Amino acid sequence: MDIFSLFNRKKKSASVATERLKLVLIHDRVNCSTQILEMLKTDIIKVISNYMDIDEEELDINITQTESDDKTGSVPMLYANIPIKGMHKNQG
Repeated sequence: MDIFSLFNRKKKSASVATERLKLVLIHDRVNCSTQILEMLKTDIIKVISNYMDIDEEELDINITQTESDDKTGSVPMLYANIPIKGMHKNQG
């Protein structure tokens, strides 16, 4: 292990900490607790699982900020990245 790898780790930790702080601030601004986000995630998984097989381990659901349509500021956005393994066969 060389000395430069230590600096890279610190950068990565700082980057991770910054991202976590951003998420906390966003959740605070939209008044969305971690528990509510987990409940949303569970409900989304239940609904989508009725129609398709998904990879729950690779699932990523977050609340982020995006620019408003009128370009006057930012608004919260629910972001969901849900890998689909396959579709369920039609049962009707």
